Amino acid sequence: MSQKNPLINNERKSNLFVFQKINYQLFIASIVIVAIGFFFMMGTEDIYSFTKITLAPLVVVLGFAVGFIAILYKPKNKNN
Repeated sequence: MSQKNPLINNERKSNLFVFQKINYQLFIASIVIVAIGFFFMMGTEDIYSFTKITLAPLVVVLGFAVGFIAILYKPKNKNN
């Protein structure tokens, strides 16, 4: 007869989410940063302004980098 191990069930219940709270916060921050970058791209009517040509793409790339970090970041366990 097979017995169910209660330890395995407790592990499954404690890990309902793939990421931790900090990962979700970083991901939301990355979405906000990308949105700010696109807002800078709207800018004024001057097509070749510093904001549209240089600043906005850098802000968007920074937002994507923060999103990449949010996915890969693994917080340290408090138990260790």
